[in-house]
Amino acid sequence: MSASQAANIDIAAALAEAEELYRARNLKSLVQHRAACAAMPGGNTRSAIHVDPFPLTMARGEGARLWDIDGHEYIDFLSEFTAGIYGHSHPRIRKAIEQALEGGLNFGAHNAIEARFAAAVCARFPSIELVRFTNSGTEANLMAVSAARAITGRPKVLVFAGGYHGGVFYFRGHGSPLNAPFEYLLGRYNDLAAVEALVRPHRAELAAVLVEPMQGTTGCIPAEREFLAGLRALADETGALLIFDEVMTSRLAPGGLQDAHGIFPDLTTLGKYVGGGMSFGAFGGRADLMERFDPRRPDAFQHAGTFNNNALTMNAGLVGLTEIYTPERARALNAFGDRLRERLNAIARRREFAMQFTGLGSMLAVHMTDRPIRSQEDAERSNAALRDLFYFDLIACGIWFAKRGMFALSIALEEADGEKLVDAVEEFAQTRAPLFS
Repeated sequence: MSASQAANIDIAAALAEAEELYRARNLKSLVQHRAACAAMPGGNTRSAIHVDPFPLTMARGEGARLWDIDGHEYIDFLSEFTAGIYGHSHPRIRKAIEQALEGGLNFGAHNAIEARFAAAVCARFPSIELVRFTNSGTEANLMAVSAARAITGRPKVLVFAGGYHGGVFYFRGHGSPLNAPFEYLLGRYNDLAAVEALVRPHRAELAAVLVEPMQGTTGCIPAEREFLAGLRALADETGALLIFDEVMTSRLAPGGLQDAHGIFPDLTTLGKYVGGGMSFGAFGGRADLMERFDPRRPDAFQHAGTFNNNALTMNAGLVGLTEIYTPERARALNAFGDRLRERLNAIARRREFAMQFTGLGSMLAVHMTDRPIRSQEDAERSNAALRDLFYFDLIACGIWFAKRGMFALSIALEEADGEKLVDAVEEFAQTRAPLFS
């Protein structure tokens, strides 16, 4: 038996033991999951939060803490997949929601807050001259891509392996049969030469380039600045529109990663935390493009949505963006994340353990490999079983994050919480590194 085969057997045995402990510790969540299966397929209405052998059910949250129905307390290092940047029930967000409730939720009309919120979004993100609201990042991307195809009169959309732009723009693994039925060109992330070769035969048909400045769902893989600059040039040369999906990454600098890189798209999509923790999405960009949605035009594009300007989101989003997650607070949170990620990587280096944490600022992800990660293909070389073991070990230590290895920080976290994560990763590396020896 080879050393790698023996290591895999050891990891499999440790994983089976960890899953058994997980089952024993979370009996109420198991019962809840079985009951949910009677009304929802797999007991689930949101694929990303399903976990094998069964997901935990949370009872409540406060600040940077969560409690499940079995009574276990967790430090929340997931912050609702980047949407929960304010922590749970931030007092100023809660006050904004209560004020909205007092005045009524939906009027079937304009309200006094939406224009102020729109102005704040335009002021914050440099490529956005005009903006429209949606209910999710999925909707925002669907509208942006559809607009690009209508404006250019072209059919094809360049996307990237490992990309995730919502429920109908899923390009991880083998993609999804439920994707919006557009004509896609699937490029390799961070490989400009390969992308240019892919596009070359289709230059006259290319409507849009849709890209995350950092792929979040696939493992917090940052785009290299030269890659983004090359996509900007490619869009200019072909007449396509460059769309930055900053649904997740807008939190990583005061004006998003477009501001940090100094590379500006034609259209930007937003979501997650920008709505103050409420259901939210937005798309915006150059005025000449967004004016196509002006309902005063006889040829205006139609864009409906009952809850686009709902009072809860408008109030919470305005307070969050202008009073809480200010540019100064954004810089502080992301500096905290950079320091934390470096400390975690230092553990792996010191232990000579094939583990690394990728990402930027307040977003990071763990990969069980020591090889460079620039694309989905690189991320797939990670030892998936060891990453699952990492998940169960840290959950048992009271650290909440995504099983696929993603962490997202909130402003509710304190330095002491970071220390607990460092300690948990140190313990994992100390305990599990022998499995590779």
